[in-house]
Amino acid sequence: MLSLCRTKALQTLLVNITILQSAIAKGAVCLDGSAPAFLFHSGTGSGVQNWLLHLEGGGWCSTVSECLSRTNQPIGSSKNMPLQGAFTGVLSNDPDMNPVFYDWNRVKVKYCDGSSFTGDIEEVDPATNLHYRGARIFKVIVEELLAKGMSSAQNVILSGTSAGGLAALLNCDKFKNFLQMDTRLKCISDAGFFLNVNTIAGKPEIKELYERVVVLHGSTKNLPASCTSTLKPSLCFFPQYVARHIQTPLFIINSAYDSWQVNNSLVPEDADPQGIWNNCKKYINECSPSQLNILHDFRLKFLNALTELGGTSSIGYFIISCHSHNIIERQSYWFYNNSPTLSNKTIAIAVGDWFSEESVFQNTDCPYPCGQKFCH
Repeated sequence: MLSLCRTKALQTLLVNITILQSAIAKGAVCLDGSAPAFLFHSGTGSGVQNWLLHLEGGGWCSTVSECLSRTNQPIGSSKNMPLQGAFTGVLSNDPDMNPVFYDWNRVKVKYCDGSSFTGDIEEVDPATNLHYRGARIFKVIVEELLAKGMSSAQNVILSGTSAGGLAALLNCDKFKNFLQMDTRLKCISDAGFFLNVNTIAGKPEIKELYERVVVLHGSTKNLPASCTSTLKPSLCFFPQYVARHIQTPLFIINSAYDSWQVNNSLVPEDADPQGIWNNCKKYINECSPSQLNILHDFRLKFLNALTELGGTSSIGYFIISCHSHNIIERQSYWFYNNSPTLSNKTIAIAVGDWFSEESVFQNTDCPYPCGQKFCH
């Protein structure tokens, strides 16, 4: 095992954006009709035939007005995206910060479709000029990377964070069809295990959100058919139902107290009009005993959903107890001084061992306040 002691100062790698203008002719465009984009940093040495393709997150838009508001932001238009992006954590090119994947070809696909790369509707509303084409974006960028050398890859990882973590999970088996038969593919879902849970007011808001997303973006045909053949398509947006159908090896990285889900699925503003949860939702150490009981119950539901996937060795997981979201691109969580550890392994080492098949890692931190010294 690599040493857990890392004293080197952080140095951020900045990577220039690539706007794929040729995608427009194929109808693979952002919500506003602009070309999709990605950031690419070439591999070196023994890593040149290995690829890590990471899907950016950014929530979803489930109504026309929500999608329109995104067209003025980087999550809806490449016209608003910064010219450079930082590669840290799993995307770092520094072996001291990213000991397993530092020399791989690393790609970050920008997120501008609002559907976790699942939408595909041909018609464009002339009144709004909105394009629902997330699935096409995924396809054309993969084809572009195949032409850049990924077609001869030995090892490939499809990863993503948040809505991108969900996208990596939903597109995992489909991605295999783009690669050579002898290419080894595995997928990583970071902060993408969104739970089908009611709010503290008893309303199924996240379930209703996914129903609207699937209808608005025409996502059904791009969700795993093995799931949609037995369940309502919008339920197949939930990892707890769709992951059991995935054939490709999968690694799940998540917090059992995921801050996005606590703030949006469990305690959205309309479920707490008096703001009683405001401090607790920001800082778990300010939660009252009754609020902590609700969060502990959420954790148990999360772990039960994970357990119901079955004990297959093809699914690894690293579940922390930090009140956080977005993990593997954050150096402090991925591999650095005082990073979270389970079974004496950082997330980076656990994922590396799982990918190389040195071990099957399935571990969960104990309930809060466990692991808080590792939380950032």
